Amino acid sequence: MTIRATVLLPVIGALALGACQTSPTPPSGYLSSYEGVASPGSSLRAVVRQRRDDTASDAVDQVFLQAAILAPGVGQNLSEGERVAVLGEVDRQLCFELSERFIIAPRPADNAAIVRTSVVRIHPTGRIGSGVSAVANFFNPVPMINVRVPGSTGGLAVESELLAPRSRAQIAAITWGRDATAIGTDSPSLSRIGDALQMAEPMGDAVGDAFASSVREVREIPEPDPCSQHGPRSGSFGSAAGGLLTGLYIPDAGRARPAQPEEPVHPQANETDGVD
Repeated sequence: MTIRATVLLPVIGALALGACQTSPTPPSGYLSSYEGVASPGSSLRAVVRQRRDDTASDAVDQVFLQAAILAPGVGQNLSEGERVAVLGEVDRQLCFELSERFIIAPRPADNAAIVRTSVVRIHPTGRIGSGVSAVANFFNPVPMINVRVPGSTGGLAVESELLAPRSRAQIAAITWGRDATAIGTDSPSLSRIGDALQMAEPMGDAVGDAFASSVREVREIPEPDPCSQHGPRSGSFGSAAGGLLTGLYIPDAGRARPAQPEEPVHPQANETDGVD
């Protein structure tokens, strides 16, 4: 047995005992309706509940993405810059994924559906535990797998809905949450929002799948890119900078959230989606 394996195996054993799945986040009240929102099936890492009116969704051509917001009280233990960074990455990933399924409208319009999103939980990443994890991963004999100290992993949870053109009735909705796992592909980070930022990409995938039925074909991204204000599609908000030397995920501190001049669109009171 190699020295690295000798050092790491006891750590992996302890991590496996301390590993925990993502805990469900209670409904925040942000969605216009939670009726019919249910688990679509088993998920190994994320907690997902969703619903979709396939007929109404298939009829949608354009969507306007309302800027994501924080639910009341969320992120109070973070700095303003950290909160803005998380919201910006949520907006970015939603735009990238939804633009592969719908035309992205530059502003609200009667013929465009509305996507509303709220970040309902940001679980900070533990800095000290991430440092310990980085040391343990240096001795990791298994490529592409990271070990994390229990209690140091963070996560993200969102609620999002698709509202119909004109009527603004709910067509689809999803509640999604995921925490980094003690053994997996999520990199430790010295940033308190490191895990939340890493979770934004699978969140965007889940929202795109929840809002578009299987009959909708993947769209070619037009030029100019309707998501260009969020930065390039290649790469992510951060990277495991230092590679083999650190194994740490380091956010891109230079990326700012684009200005959001449009007024938010709220669902009309007492409107139903045909599910109630």
